[in-house]
Amino acid sequence: MAEAVRVPRGQARFASAALAVFAVVTVAAGLAAWHKYQLLAGSLAPGPYVDNPLVEVDTYFRNLMGWRTGLLLAALLQFSIWLADMREVADVLWRQGQRRHRAWLVFGWVIPVAQLFIPKMFINDLWAASRPKSQRRRGHPLLTAWWLSVLVAANAYNDAPKALKKAVTASQARHALRQIMFSDGLDICAAALSVVVVWQLIRRLESATLTAMPPAEVCPTGQAKS
Repeated sequence: MAEAVRVPRGQARFASAALAVFAVVTVAAGLAAWHKYQLLAGSLAPGPYVDNPLVEVDTYFRNLMGWRTGLLLAALLQFSIWLADMREVADVLWRQGQRRHRAWLVFGWVIPVAQLFIPKMFINDLWAASRPKSQRRRGHPLLTAWWLSVLVAANAYNDAPKALKKAVTASQARHALRQIMFSDGLDICAAALSVVVVWQLIRRLESATLTAMPPAEVCPTGQAKS
């Protein structure tokens, strides 16, 4: 049955592309936040609304933050689709080692307590399935670093955008912008590590499926027989 397994490289490319686009837009949003931060540090001369540089950069910033949120959801959806396809491969290689039902691929991201460890459990099980039977161990420093980066990025300064909306002074706005820029940096690191994990697992499971594939029998005539 192992010979019929196909590692989802296409879904890995889609997931990586979604994460990369999210990271690029996050960088752009961070640059817009920095520009706004710099403008708030100076004294802006009053002038027409259409010529106000703060209004212009604020428009770009808000639009980019909206795109960033949408792309984050798209990247998460694509990552979950890739994870579901990878689960099919792992079920063939080591079904008894996959500890959670497939439904947790959805619920594991949204249930408050489960979201702290369920997605990591799926990744750990995939990693273990890619190892030889005598060396199957869950977990790896790369996976730990990746998951910690995801958790920190998801929870650090997540109220900063609300604080920015409620800011009534330039000082308060600049404080919120500092938090947003720091959070953007964490998001970029988490996205980069996610891409690394995606391709590490693709390569490892692909190698595992090739190893599990039984060698072809060769007839005396030199033709391969399944």
